Formats: sequence, C-alpha cells, structure tokens
Amino acid sequence: MDAVKLIRPDGSTYVYTPTGEPLIPAPNASFQKRIAFAAAHVVIDPLRTAEPLTSPVVDWDATLAYREHLWSLGFGVAEAMDTAQRGMGLDWPLGLELITRSTAAGKARGGVVFCGAGTDHLAPSPTVTLEAVTNAYLEQCEAIEAVGGRIILMASRALAAVARSAEDYAAVYGKVLSQVSQPVILHWLGPMFDPALEGYWGSPDIPSATKNCLAIIRANASKIDGIKISLLDAKLEIAMRRELPDGVRMYTGDDFNYDRLILGDEPDGTGSHSDALLGIFDAIAPAASLALTALDAGDLTRYHALLEPTVPLSRHIFAAPTQHYKAGVVFLAYLNGFQQHFRMIHGLESARSIAHLCELFVLADKAGVLRDPALATQRIKAFLVPAGVA
Repeated sequence: MDAVKLIRPDGSTYVYTPTGEPLIPAPNASFQKRIAFAAAHVVIDPLRTAEPLTSPVVDWDATLAYREHLWSLGFGVAEAMDTAQRGMGLDWPLGLELITRSTAAGKARGGVVFCGAGTDHLAPSPTVTLEAVTNAYLEQCEAIEAVGGRIILMASRALAAVARSAEDYAAVYGKVLSQVSQPVILHWLGPMFDPALEGYWGSPDIPSATKNCLAIIRANASKIDGIKISLLDAKLEIAMRRELPDGVRMYTGDDFNYDRLILGDEPDGTGSHSDALLGIFDAIAPAASLALTALDAGDLTRYHALLEPTVPLSRHIFAAPTQHYKAGVVFLAYLNGFQQHFRMIHGLESARSIAHLCELFVLADKAGVLRDPALATQRIKAFLVPAGVA
C-alpha cells in the first residue's frame, strides 16, 4: 500500500501507510434486535451549481444511490435531517424534493424512510406566534404524508425563539401530534448541534427540559413511535429511556456513546437499550451493519470488536464545533468513491481543517471503513495538493 504525507494540527507533516482491512458486509434486509436508521447526507452537483452559497444543485443519482447503499446494508434512512444539511443550506423546497424522491425510491425497493418535518420555512423571530409555528409544522407534515412518507418531528428554531414556557411547547406539539396520521419520531437536537435550540422544551436546565419533554410524550404516547435525542450524554439518555411509556422507543443520537447505548444495560445485550438514529451510521455503515448482525446472532465479542474502533472516528468527526460534522461525513463518502468530489451545499467542505481531515483518514483506516484503501489514499493525496502538501 502506498504511503501518504499527512498534516498535523501544528502544521508539521508525517507519513502514514494504511493498514486496515476493509469491512465488507453481506446484504441485509433488516436487523432483528434493534431498529437502526442512518441519517443520510446529500451529494451536490458542483459542475451545475452556479451559486454555491444560495442555489445548490443536487446530484440526484449519487444522492439516491447512497440511500440504496444504506438500505442494502439493513438500515432505514432518516431523510432530510441535519446530516443532509437541513438548516445549513438545505431549505424546505429542496428538502421536500429530496423527501419525495427518497420516499419513492424506498417504496420501490422496500426500504424504510422516515422524513424530517420542521418549521424551517418560517424565519425565527420573537414576534412569530405559536399558531404560526404550529401551522408551519402542519404544512410540512401534510406535505410528507401526501407523498407517503413517515415523519420525524424535528426541533424548531422558530418555536425556540418564541416559546416562553413548557406549556407553549406542550400546546404546539399537542396540536401537531393530534393531526398526524401515523406515529412520529420526535427529535431533540442539543445546542451543541444547533445553538439556536438552547433551552428547548422550555428550560436550559437539561433535567427540567427532560421532565417537560417526557410530559409531552406521555400526553401523546399513541402518536409517538419514539424519540431521538442528540445530547451526547449517555447517562441522561439512559435515565430518560427508563421513563418512556411502554411502546415508545429511545433512538440514540449520541455519536459519542452509541456502541454501549445500543447494546443496553446488560452486557449480553438484553434489558433496556436504545435503538439508533445516527448521522455517524452514514459514515460507518459497513461496520455498523456487521456489528448489528453480530448482535442479532448473540456474538457480543464480535459486536464490540466491530463497533469500538469506530468510536474514536465518530468522536473526531463530531468534535466541537459539532454542527460541522457533516464535512467529515461527506469527506469520507468522497474517499470511499460514493461521489466524485468533496463539495457541499454552501461550501461547508471548508468547515473543517486540513489536519482534521487527515486525522479522519487515519481513524477511518483503523476502523476498517475505507472500502478501498488504495482509492482513498489516491484521493487524499489529490485533495492535499491544492493545500500545499507536495
């Protein structure tokens, strides 16, 4: 294997030779013991995007092909979420087109798709009314249901800007949930992912916010499939999932501790556990698919051996500022040949440093998620030339 010269954060260089063995999972229709969604990224067409900061053009073939890849490994797709740059360049009209295309593709091949419904077509403002937020949610929910989609009810920047109490959140969510036709997945995105969501559920104090959220879930349990929380706090997630009503799932969104949260309270994989709705599963799909298959077979040794090496990679991709993790997800898709470029909506490929991406390459190799190390090495070499690395 060819060596490659990489960059450290201090600007010094070092030589690295990939040694990881690519993980190659067999096709899998679904997992038996856990439900697992991968939040999927979007591929743009940089050659047809004339205005990258305002008018991205999506490469629909590459975008849907990646979803086919995820479905083939047993994952459901969480569509038009923050991993797809929702709220960071993917607006609602483009998001709805993505949802429409992805839902149709999922139905054609029997793949599960849940889609993000939010209020991102309503500009956040203290003057916005709760009724306007409710109507914005309902508009998106109705549009998703009209194309046959299932709903992930995303956290709302507009609601965070106008709500003054837990009762305000309860009123909005109660009205929206009363009108959906099928149970939804709630989405609690922490401020490390989106600072505009500070104080969600009516309190900046997380235990108080958790209590308020649980009250909404209990009051509307028949309309809720589960809740995904992305707070990067394993203890909080474990405590909250123990308080959920029967039939309401906890979907971990903890990209730091997913291995043990999915495994659950007991070392043999039994007992209270989290299912998964994770952005990192976009990046580590082969390892995650093999690990969940091992969990189905009761092979906990293999489960740990497969997932544990991915955790340092995930912690690196989701390092602060966490909202820029999308750059790492797309960079890995580029290294792995799923797209022919490293370009993103709004030019967000520039959100991570050259040194950060070099370390990502190393950690991905060690985790076995470079599906063709020779191609990945060739691509990172080409990527580093314009950065001044000879």
